[in-house]
Amino acid sequence: MEELPQEVILLFWLMGVNGAPILLAKFAGNRFNYPIDCNQLFVDGRPILGTSKTFRGLVSALLMSVVIGSVFAVPLQTSLLFGMLSMAGDMFSSFIKRRLSLLPSSMALGLDQIPESLFPLLGCQDLLAISHEQIFWIVLAFLIGELIISRVLYLLRIRKTPY
Repeated sequence: MEELPQEVILLFWLMGVNGAPILLAKFAGNRFNYPIDCNQLFVDGRPILGTSKTFRGLVSALLMSVVIGSVFAVPLQTSLLFGMLSMAGDMFSSFIKRRLSLLPSSMALGLDQIPESLFPLLGCQDLLAISHEQIFWIVLAFLIGELIISRVLYLLRIRKTPY
């Protein structure tokens, strides 16, 4: 069997890491659903991240990153870094959305997709030997793929919003 292109592997990895919290939330309900920001408010009086960013989601994303990384023979430290940076990008997006008074799980085109794909690709660029051009195309493919998959997950009643 022919080896998959690196861009396809990285796109699959990003989709898996970012999809794990959504799938787990659907099947776990409210179990172990504690917000990362511990329901604290920022100096502007708004939540730091909001209720949709949970420790459960963070752990599921990191575990998924390690599983996918191991399938493709990526070292454990790199797999963990990739997952952590993806979740850092996701939390960055949530932080900005709260500052813009957007509700958790509301759509902010680009802001919802770019940081969670760009942060791990840039942060692991040397470790994964990927170019800036590859990063550009993977981030673009992730943005488009996330919009399509999100709609499918909404139709399957896995996701609460259709974006």
